[in-house]
Amino acid sequence: MKVLVIGSGGREHAICYAFSKSPRVANIYCANGNAGIASIAELVAIKPDEIGRLADFAESKGIDLTFVGGETSLALGVVDEFEGRGLKIIGASKAAARLEASKAFAKDFMKRQGIPTAEYAVAASPAEAIEILEGGRFGEVTSPVVVKADGLAAGKGVVVASDRLEAIAAINELESLVGAEAASTIVLEECLFGREVSLILFADGESFALMPPTRDHKRIGEGDTGPNTGGMGTFTDDSLLSSQQTAEIIDTVIRPTLKGCSDEGFRFRGILFLGLMMTEAGPKVLEYNVRFGDPETQAILFRLDSDLVDICEAMLEGRLGETEIKWRAGSSACVILAAENYPAKPRIGDVIKGLDQAAAHSDVVIFHAGTNLDENGSFVTSGGRVLGVTAVGDDLESALEKAYASASEISWPGMQFRRDIGKPAGN
Repeated sequence: MKVLVIGSGGREHAICYAFSKSPRVANIYCANGNAGIASIAELVAIKPDEIGRLADFAESKGIDLTFVGGETSLALGVVDEFEGRGLKIIGASKAAARLEASKAFAKDFMKRQGIPTAEYAVAASPAEAIEILEGGRFGEVTSPVVVKADGLAAGKGVVVASDRLEAIAAINELESLVGAEAASTIVLEECLFGREVSLILFADGESFALMPPTRDHKRIGEGDTGPNTGGMGTFTDDSLLSSQQTAEIIDTVIRPTLKGCSDEGFRFRGILFLGLMMTEAGPKVLEYNVRFGDPETQAILFRLDSDLVDICEAMLEGRLGETEIKWRAGSSACVILAAENYPAKPRIGDVIKGLDQAAAHSDVVIFHAGTNLDENGSFVTSGGRVLGVTAVGDDLESALEKAYASASEISWPGMQFRRDIGKPAGN
């Protein structure tokens, strides 16, 4: 079987890694990949937003299965393009991708379907957003409020403002942070309190299968300080959700979401990511993503004991409800090693030392997110988030210990990472 993975980051490296363990896969291609992915897949010089070229490649190479990594391709309609040509592909349709591509659409969808979420307002301009705030819609001047860019913003379009003044400043800075298109519409939300957790699932339009619950650490600094990033680390652990909480999420969020998608004319087939806040009133949805998270994917797929090809075929054929998916018991953790100055413009081109020693640890795999090769064949930094050092263990403590032991053997000038992934101080 020939498999094509679309994307170029640590998430796509983890997806390629999962496919590489399948005895059914003979060839893996990745468009456009990175230097680390090249060790297990043939890189294809087509960008994820070049939808027509990707479909042309899949036809010419006789690709049996395509898996979409990132949200941009999905929002542009890559699944619709492939399916229109009779090509098998895993991902949300363009219509379903609106759940992530437009936060305003997602909030309105949740309201229509009775799915628990934060109170919100949608503004068509910064001036209107400020007017809504000054009208007292979100409590007192000192009340926290969440400011979101409506469009895709690579995980950086959300600001949790501690008071009205900070919220207004965030509104005025949003366009420079994420671009005019993403910030053309602004969503304001009440700030929810509780424990944050992510739950990702496979869906075939009707049935679904849950993955291990995860928690991400978005901010650059320890103790959840500093600006948001694409994610500085994540962990999976069964203690994140009780069986009762999981059952409540299924009843109040997952089933209504999948039924709502079908009722509104876009059956959801692919990967559905639920960003949740476990409040005193129960689970509430912070956001939908319509693909694997990054770095959640690294921690999740390292625990997958079933064949990813079998899961994909069950999704395509509507057999997910009768398919057993096995996960390695215990926990996992992924620690992101980032370049100097990230999440602002990162310094790139530094030689990465210690990779071989770090990768030699048992129960550890290093996923590449932003790497390249220099003229000497050495790995160098080429992006903000560079590596995801991922480990599994019998419990969270052992997984973290292994991940940090490997991370300590890697270095380059200005390398930064959080030392509190999975710790209470980072929650």
